[in-house]
Amino acid sequence: MKKIALLVLTISLLTSSCVSKKKYNQLKEGKAEVEQYLREYKDKLYKCETDKDKYQTRLEALQQNNKTLQDALDKCVNLNQQGNINISKLLDEINTSNKYIRMLILENKKKDSLNKVLTSRITRSLKTEDTKDLDVKVKKGVVFISLSDKMMFKSGKTQITKQADSVLYKLAKIINDYKDYEVLIEGHTDNVPIHTKCIKDNWDLSALRATAIARKLQKDFGVDPARLTAGGRGEWVPKVDNDTPEHREINRRTEIILLPKLDQFNKLMKQGEGQN
Repeated sequence: MKKIALLVLTISLLTSSCVSKKKYNQLKEGKAEVEQYLREYKDKLYKCETDKDKYQTRLEALQQNNKTLQDALDKCVNLNQQGNINISKLLDEINTSNKYIRMLILENKKKDSLNKVLTSRITRSLKTEDTKDLDVKVKKGVVFISLSDKMMFKSGKTQITKQADSVLYKLAKIINDYKDYEVLIEGHTDNVPIHTKCIKDNWDLSALRATAIARKLQKDFGVDPARLTAGGRGEWVPKVDNDTPEHREINRRTEIILLPKLDQFNKLMKQGEGQN
């Protein structure tokens, strides 16, 4: 600042009055020194301005990086919150699934108990030696009794054989023991075509055989005909493929199905629950 003041004073003296040569030279040297000083300060000023731009650029870059990091942090927080929500939702779904599984297990236990009730009743209806001629199964509260065709009819015939009387007697004992059950009689054949004067096809044969058994149960063994329904399924519901004589023999059968009425079914369900 002193040098700048000296420059101003020098200019002032030069413009206000005349000076000696020695004094002039001193002032000239001072002027040169001041000019050098100004150049140095200009260089420093330029460097400061350059550094300012450089640091401003770095500052903007840091601010941008900070914004990027903040955005990333916000995203992580949101993802974490969503993750917590998804985990909570997943836990709710697992709990719901567990409840459903427990319900299924309980229902299966009820069905198993119901089947035990029916099986027990059938056992009481028949002596042990009587059950060897009948295939009896209980599924979901419905009794399925399958009669082999060779015990009931001659090949291609609809008349019941004499030896079938003992089997039907045992069957009637079961039916009469379940007075609240409807009785469905289904005739089944293999896929070997048949056509005679009295029988048109396998549909006809299966229906006529089912009807013959229904009449026999009514007339000879006292089953209420109002409970009986007879129908033919022909060859269309085989147990196994009709590819061998043994398999065709399995498919030739009569099935007796005992269906509980709704009130009886509810009663059996309660009995099944009581056995859990």
